[in-house]
Amino acid sequence: MQRRKITEREALPQEVLAAEENVDFRIHVENQTRARDDVSRKQLRLYQLYSRTSGKHIQVLGRRISARGEDGDKYAQLLVETDTFGSQVRIKGKETEFYLCMNRKGKLVGKPDGTSKECVFIEKVLENNYTALMSAKYSGWYVGFTKKGRPRKGPKTRENQQDVHFMKRYPKGQTELQKPFKYTTVTKRSRRIRPTHPG
Repeated sequence: MQRRKITEREALPQEVLAAEENVDFRIHVENQTRARDDVSRKQLRLYQLYSRTSGKHIQVLGRRISARGEDGDKYAQLLVETDTFGSQVRIKGKETEFYLCMNRKGKLVGKPDGTSKECVFIEKVLENNYTALMSAKYSGWYVGFTKKGRPRKGPKTRENQQDVHFMKRYPKGQTELQKPFKYTTVTKRSRRIRPTHPG
């Protein structure tokens, strides 16, 4: 009588198989979004963030942050660095080279060094096409401003508040600052001639 070959999958314990079948890919994506990814190609974009409440743009004025910038204002031009699997960003004022950060009290501050997790935000595109920026370190705290362009403290913000809604806009007369992709043309490979060995 011929024995049936046991497959690799059948050899696994039942608990492992059950765990495999119950994998929620959304959790995997969320975990990957929270982790920095040094393999992905880093992207650098230049744009302004228009505040829905103040009707002006976010400004990084050194250590001080406001949302009172006019379109094209040099302090409102932001360099946005993306270097993760998901949508984590670091936002730096092009003029001052200070990073937009949120400290443990929920206050928005500018810092010269953006390596801290306090300077990382998760970009969320909302149903109304506005963008919200949630702190990667303090979950549920958002970048937000009052009608007068003053920063709101993180614990007082919610995703559905207009105070945390922003629109990305390119500075007047400028287009996106991003290195264009280089296309390589693929030619048919010629057959490799193998060296003949004597004898």
